Amino acid sequence: MSDIIKRRQFLTRLWVGGGSLVALAGTWTSWDLLRPGATTGFGGKVRAVTPATVPEVGIIEVPAARAYLTRIEGEIVALSEKCTHLGCRVPFCESSSQFECPCHGTVYNRVGDLVGGPAPRGMDRYPVEVGESGLLYINTGERIDGPEPGATDTDVQATGPACIAEGHS
Repeated sequence: MSDIIKRRQFLTRLWVGGGSLVALAGTWTSWDLLRPGATTGFGGKVRAVTPATVPEVGIIEVPAARAYLTRIEGEIVALSEKCTHLGCRVPFCESSSQFECPCHGTVYNRVGDLVGGPAPRGMDRYPVEVGESGLLYINTGERIDGPEPGATDTDVQATGPACIAEGHS
């Protein structure tokens, strides 16, 4: 008689076993949701273009990275599209070949050096690396402060008329 499980013991073991399975499934699901994953998109490494796509003179906009790619003395550099003055998005002006902030009139040359305006330094930069696939990756999780005014000796001049009106405050 002792070898036979009574109905009450059987149901108790069944409930404990079922509850254990539910707890195990909940733990498994929670772990998948809470563990840190690889950062992709802005704030991590953003896949861009092949190095050959970046022109010698000019820029390529990479919206996912909120950055521009350009070449400085043959080296590919990623410039943040954020103005170092108050953080406005700084578009590239095709006619002048410069970055011109529409908020307060700061102007940067094609390589991100400060040309004029209230910004304290040149455009900030992001590290760029070539991945195994041969594509450029922009690390938007690591910002490098732009150069101080006069710190670089690049001589990149405007090529035409400005896109923004003079005299912003």
